Amino acid sequence: MSHHRTKSALKIVLVSVVVVFAAAVGLGALVVHDAAASYQQRAVVLEQPTFAPQPMPSASGSPTPVSTALPGSIDVLLVGTDICEASYAKELGGRCTGPGASFTSANNDVNVLLHISDNPRRVTVISFPRDLIIPTPSCRRPDGSTAPATAASMLNATYSSGGLSCVAKTISTLTGIDIPYAASLTFGGVIAITDAIGGVTVCVANGIDDPYTHLHLSPGMHTVKGLTALQFLRTRHGLLAGSDLARISNQQQYMTRLVHKLVDGGVLSNPVELARLAGVALQNVTPSTSLTDPATLVRIALAAKSVPFDQFVMVQYPTVDDPQNHNRVLPNTDAANVLMAALAQNLQVKISRTDSPGYGVVPAPVPSASPSPSGGASATPSPGSVVELPGSIAGTTAADSTCSNGNGR
Repeated sequence: MSHHRTKSALKIVLVSVVVVFAAAVGLGALVVHDAAASYQQRAVVLEQPTFAPQPMPSASGSPTPVSTALPGSIDVLLVGTDICEASYAKELGGRCTGPGASFTSANNDVNVLLHISDNPRRVTVISFPRDLIIPTPSCRRPDGSTAPATAASMLNATYSSGGLSCVAKTISTLTGIDIPYAASLTFGGVIAITDAIGGVTVCVANGIDDPYTHLHLSPGMHTVKGLTALQFLRTRHGLLAGSDLARISNQQQYMTRLVHKLVDGGVLSNPVELARLAGVALQNVTPSTSLTDPATLVRIALAAKSVPFDQFVMVQYPTVDDPQNHNRVLPNTDAANVLMAALAQNLQVKISRTDSPGYGVVPAPVPSASPSPSGGASATPSPGSVVELPGSIAGTTAADSTCSNGNGR
């Protein structure tokens, strides 16, 4: 697996944006609408959108509150870019202050597909490694020119080649899933949103000592926020195995605890906090034009907000080592086909492997048993409706409780 430093931390905050939108329903669509002015101006046209957004204005021009979720399955691509922003260049070290720093170009170092199934509603979050080598399609660039197709390229080069639309088209080609919605976020967005959330309390089983991200945490529980949260989510050298895949499982621990804080900690039931979070999220996300309508945002959120914790599944897209380059990975097509077929048939997926390669996390000493966001237990699946994923697909659910497997120094 690659030893390049990735910025997969962004995916955690991107996924949490969906939860914030869900809570915004409790305040009415007006809250989201008021925060969306600059958000709409930054919108990006996807090359092959599945359908146009459905505005729902009232006679007065204000958005009409909605109470129904979008029909069918829903797929949203969440992309994290590594562009260096002047406000945070010093905090991000050599990559933003050294001779190779660029304040204009960016790669898609984080690629997450959020799939919300049709009834019954379930959420599957698929993380794609930045170093995945795949064929890429030709893409229309924002300036109207064409980025040529390639026989084999790193996934994280598609943003610099053709923008957000090209990332969506590439992952759609890889998975066979039509992607009508997409959004991106930068480092500054991560810091702004994590500060607005107020931090997340994470579990560290062994001490973390990372000289690259400058993160140093002792064993135990720690509330991380702002830059410290970014360091925690970016750490690879602070984990026992030091791999990118181990880092993904460590980030999934953070995501799980973030979801619990938003749902169980009362954040989503506080109108004042909710309005503030929604505003910060919208100010820091660049959407596709299909995500600019407030009613669409709310209807996507309605589809996800009552999904039980054990039906909120996070997986790593399955890969194998690239025999030509130990710093790259290739798709594990057989395993990926099992996952994609299950999603296409609206079947529940069950993870048979909860550790990531390299063991980025270990089970928490006292597993927590939290209620589902809907306040009830998950429905018992009917026979034949559950697909057990191959052992090559690592992941977790929001009902699991894990701790970082640090390097112990």
